[in-house]
Amino acid sequence: MIDLFYFVSPNARKILMALEELELAYEIRWTDITRGDQFDPDYLQVNPNGKIPAIVDHDGPGGRPLALFESAAILQYLADKTGRLLPADPGARWEAICWTVWQVANQGPGLGQATHFTTYAPQNGHDDPYARQRFGTEAARVYQILEERLRDRDHIVDEFSIADIASFPWTRLGKGHGISLDDYPAVRDWSDRISERPSAQVTVPDQRSEDAKNFRYTPEQYRLLFGADARPVG
Repeated sequence: MIDLFYFVSPNARKILMALEELELAYEIRWTDITRGDQFDPDYLQVNPNGKIPAIVDHDGPGGRPLALFESAAILQYLADKTGRLLPADPGARWEAICWTVWQVANQGPGLGQATHFTTYAPQNGHDDPYARQRFGTEAARVYQILEERLRDRDHIVDEFSIADIASFPWTRLGKGHGISLDDYPAVRDWSDRISERPSAQVTVPDQRSEDAKNFRYTPEQYRLLFGADARPVG
């Protein structure tokens, strides 16, 4: 059994999809980052970085429990554990790993910052035109890289892999970071194909408060999510 420490986020969604694709038994451990669950001492034993996702595999190497954090590491671990979601050919395998690392080093951070300044900062009185332009440009850059990669391909490498799982959830948030997928037709078509997979359609009950679902955060929630200097409207 694998415990998946989960919250509504594209990074957690990656791991959920991988577990579903690999048909591994798992339990959701809801970790509400708007309430500070990520800073609970017990959780920090699992993920010292205080973020989600994380997993505990109760049947890890040698039959011993193993706690893992960082989505790219978890994806590679699950692929190695099962012998699936990474190509058998060594060259293609390393290609898939490269694109998975590209996602966590470039696509995720760039789109995360674009989403923050597009969706959150204007609501809390910190509308920074320079930051919005800077990360909007970065969002367009990473989308263009993915567009060129997918122009004549069904998948990021020759077969469906953790590279696709890593990048897919972020493309479903295009409007949130100021991107229209119509401007990137290869990415749009690839994303639509993956969205039809059963693993992409699994839902987890959203346990957030109604205010949190609508981004109506208290000052304390802003502090937990964005740091001590973040200030909501009012």
